[in-house]
Amino acid sequence: MKGRMLTYTLFGESHGEAVGVLIEGIPPGISVALDSLKEELERRKGIPELSTARREEDIPQIISGVFRGYTTGAPILVLVKNRDVGSSYYEEIKDTPRPGHADYTARIKYFGYNDYRGGGHFSGRLTAGLVIAGYFARRLLEREGIKIKAYIKKIGRISCGELELEKILSSKNAYCPDELALKNMINEIKDARNSGDSVGGIVEVIATNVPPGLGGPWDEDIEADLASAYFRIPAVKGVEFGAGFKLAELRGSEANDAFIMRDGKIVTEGNNHGGVLGGITSGMPIVARIAFKPTPSIYIPQRTVNIREGKEKIIKLRGRFDPCIVPKAVPVVESATALVLAEHILRRNSWKNVVRRTGPKV
Repeated sequence: MKGRMLTYTLFGESHGEAVGVLIEGIPPGISVALDSLKEELERRKGIPELSTARREEDIPQIISGVFRGYTTGAPILVLVKNRDVGSSYYEEIKDTPRPGHADYTARIKYFGYNDYRGGGHFSGRLTAGLVIAGYFARRLLEREGIKIKAYIKKIGRISCGELELEKILSSKNAYCPDELALKNMINEIKDARNSGDSVGGIVEVIATNVPPGLGGPWDEDIEADLASAYFRIPAVKGVEFGAGFKLAELRGSEANDAFIMRDGKIVTEGNNHGGVLGGITSGMPIVARIAFKPTPSIYIPQRTVNIREGKEKIIKLRGRFDPCIVPKAVPVVESATALVLAEHILRRNSWKNVVRRTGPKV
C-alpha cells in the first residue's frame, strides 16, 4: 500500500530465505510488544487441525524502527525467516501451471524469471508481513479508541446466523461468534479435505468507534481504499460494504438510513451504508464482507498445459495444502482494515491541527 502518510511494502518468496515488510509513516512513541506481535502471527496460522503440514515458527525479527520498546519514527523493517521449506516438487511441475494459481500469469509477466517455488512472491506466506504491518497500525488506532473485529461469516454453503453487534465484539472465539455454525463449518472443511478438494468462504469485518469525516470523494474515497486493500489479499474475489449486493433489490425508501439523534449524537437508524457515505466515514461501524475462493491447490486431477511442449496434460498435485484458507484470513483482513484506517486517521489529524489554529470547529 502506498498511502500519502503511511506505506508498507511486502517482500520475500514462499521458499526464499525470509518474508517480511518495510513500514514507513508510523509515528514515534508507539509501544511495541514482541509477544503480542507473535500472537498475531500465530492467529494467521489458522485452526491447527485444518492447516497445512508446513510448520513455521514465524518469529518476527525487528531490524529497524523500534528502540527500547517504542517506535522511533524511522522506517520499520521486520523479517520472518522461512524454515520448513521443501522445493524439489516444484522443479517437477515448473512447466505445468497449476489451475487457479498465478503460475502462468507470473511466468508471462516476468518472462520466465519468476520464483515458482510454492507460488513465490504470490504465496499466501507473504501475508505474514501484512499481519505485522497491521499490528503497528492497530497500535496507532488504539490511541483513537478504534476497534476492529473480523470473523468467519460463511464456509461453502454453511453460514452463521444474523448476529448482534455486541455478540460479535464480545465473543472470545478467535474465528466465529456462532459456535454451532463454526462446528458445521469445520465439518464442511473436513469433508472437502477428505475428498481431496477445497472450499472457500466469507470473512466479515467490523470497525467500531471510527470517527466521522475520514476519507473523501474520488481518490480519497476510504471505501475504495479498503476495497483495494482487501483485493490485494491472495484469493479474494469479492468485496461488499453494508447491505452490499442486497441493495440492488431495494427501493431508495428501504435502502436509505435515516438520521436520528441518540445520546446527543447524530447517528443513522440502520447501517445499510456500512459506515461510509460519499467515500467518507459517517461515524457508524464500518462493515465489510470479503469473499475468498477455494484453495486452488487440490488433490483431484486437473487439466493443464505443458508450456514447453505446447501440449495438454493432466496434473495431480502432491504437497501440503490447506483445504480452506478462510480461517487464516481473519487476522489478515483485520490488518488490511487497520492499515487503511490508520492512513486516514493520520491524514485527518494533520488537518485537525491546522483547522484548530486557523478556523472554526465543526
